[in-house]
Amino acid sequence: MELKVYKTDGSETTKTVTLNDNIFNIEPKDHAIWLDVKHILANKRQGTHDTLEKSTISGSTRKLKRQKGTGGARAGSIKSPTIRGGATVFGPHPRDYSFKLNKKIKRLARFSALSYKAKEDHILIIEDLSLETPKTKSILEMLKKFNLENTKTLILANDTNTNVHLSARNLPRIQVIRTNDLNTYDVLHAKQLVIFENSVAEINRMTE
Repeated sequence: MELKVYKTDGSETTKTVTLNDNIFNIEPKDHAIWLDVKHILANKRQGTHDTLEKSTISGSTRKLKRQKGTGGARAGSIKSPTIRGGATVFGPHPRDYSFKLNKKIKRLARFSALSYKAKEDHILIIEDLSLETPKTKSILEMLKKFNLENTKTLILANDTNTNVHLSARNLPRIQVIRTNDLNTYDVLHAKQLVIFENSVAEINRMTE
């Protein structure tokens, strides 16, 4: 599929780029997307949650009341889970939530997410942006030309655009990632996908 290339000031150019149909024009597989998003979010979890059980909670071991003759149930410890401030039963403990996922599934999920963006016409190709120093205002002015300043936008840039990465980090709705870091979750989380012209060739080679 072919898309027009726009200048950073919002005007059209006479150039077009060709996006790989094996990436941007496949039949999306929702189950692969679900697996990959689950995999990404699971890997982000720290898993440091912990609860105190009866053997680890602090408290007196004195028997609260005599066992018989009270007319109520037996109570042997103030650390009992049935008492306010007592221990937790079967609570969570530190664990690793990550799991393995086949590389082919992850690649299919990425291509499916990109195909959804292409079908929804939410992909924008912009000429390369060169910044001598990091400047948030430059990125914001560029986005305003396309009415994207208040839209969740994912910008794909290559490794040479370091100043672009630094310039966009203070914008809450804008995320800039390197082409090599492209993943299913970030593509789906953003409403608009912006690709710099010099990154298109690198993305098209993802099928190799």
